[in-house]
Amino acid sequence: MKLTVNRGISLVLIVVAASYLIMAFQLPEYAFVPVDSDLIPKLLGASLLVLGICFFFAKDVDTEEQKKKRTIPKKEAYMLFGMMGLVLMYITVLEVVGFVIMTALFILISSRILGYRKWVVTVLTALIFSVGVYSLFNYGLAIRLPAGILPF
Repeated sequence: MKLTVNRGISLVLIVVAASYLIMAFQLPEYAFVPVDSDLIPKLLGASLLVLGICFFFAKDVDTEEQKKKRTIPKKEAYMLFGMMGLVLMYITVLEVVGFVIMTALFILISSRILGYRKWVVTVLTALIFSVGVYSLFNYGLAIRLPAGILPF
């Protein structure tokens, strides 16, 4: 059995899914809860494992056209690494700065990196989304998101 790119990716996905499932089964269980907090991670891990196995056995022929499609232009590679750096910065600074400010900045900067140029629409979307999600979680669902430097 020849190891194609898709089979190699599927093996990586299977290993990631198995590791994720091992960690999901180590989550603590709560006694008096109808749907426990470990349900979604277990379902996601099992789904990834099944899809990885299906991907391994899927028929695929490595043609020259597919090999050409795999090359990423330099401009798009820089965009990809820029977005990865932005996500890492968002995760790192979220607790200190706060959800509303960091999410608004993330939406603004990522829209700019990905090529969207209409500033008014982007600013309105970033602010309305950030404040709306913060309000929904904090006041509607009673799930506390990091306020950071904001006084509320």
